[in-house]
Parts: sequence; C-alpha cells; structure tokens
Amino acid sequence: MTFGDNTFEHPSARSIRPKLTTVLVARVLRHDIGAAMTTLFFEDGELRAPIVDDPVGAAVEVRIDASDVAIALSRPMDVSITNRLPGEIVAIERLAPPYVQVSFSLGATRLDALVTGESVERLALEIGLRAWVMIKAVAISGLEVSPARTPEPRPWPSDRTSSRGKP
Repeated sequence: MTFGDNTFEHPSARSIRPKLTTVLVARVLRHDIGAAMTTLFFEDGELRAPIVDDPVGAAVEVRIDASDVAIALSRPMDVSITNRLPGEIVAIERLAPPYVQVSFSLGATRLDALVTGESVERLALEIGLRAWVMIKAVAISGLEVSPARTPEPRPWPSDRTSSRGKP
C-alpha cells in the first residue's frame, strides 16, 4: 500500500525488536527498606533497583535491556527515571529499521541503548557526544556472581575514621 511517495508496509512486516543486554557486575551497597529499594555499586557509579534479597556486600550481576535505556542531551532533572549516568557515545549502529543501537562509555563500562532512527536524527546523536543515559529502576534485575569480580564499594562517611588531630 502506498501513500504519496511513501510505502506503507503491513504491520506483520515490521522488524522484530532486537534484544540487546548490558551485563554489569556490581555489589550491594545498601538497602532502603522503607522505599523497598537497593543501591548497587558498580565500577562507574551507583544504580537503584527494587530491593534484592542479597545482603550488603554481596556480588550481583545486573542485566540492563537496551530498550530500557533512554538518552538525554542535558542533565535530566524533572523525570521519574531514577538512574541517570553521564557518558559519551562511542558507537552508533543502524539495525533493522526503525532501530538503532547507541553505545555509551561510562568510563570502564559500556552500556547500550536501543532507540529509533528518528530519535538519533532529532537529537543529532553522533560519536563523541556527551550525553546522559537513563535507566528505570524497575527495569533492573540482579543475579548473584563471584565476589572476586566486583569492585569494592567506597566507604560511607560514618565508616571512615576521623583524621582530626593528625597532621
């Protein structure tokens, strides 16, 4: 079926959404029982997720589906998405239309976002651009992994020893 110069394909001919997953190794940093949330520490920051059964200090593997990752050009402030991390676009790969894989470097971590070609054009995304990745907390799930593969969490101020009185 055609409309003007554009060809319209029947919905059954649409592309199947690609399944792209980033796996992060993290450690349980703390639990917030009142909010039913857990903070996870990974090499390039922290993530909030629905509470996990693992104790503080336990290693977890975090799987993030690229379709659960959104992109913002400026620091996101008034959004419901809890996890917001700065990064740099390191790759843009056009997949079967309308999908595009945008890969970010968060430092040592590479995280993929799955967006439409329309979003890539509208936001003028390009390699080297600094932007924010946003991940809904409810989109994160954790599975236990070897503690030897996870970074050590930084101490909280209450865990640090005071250096007052020392030169």
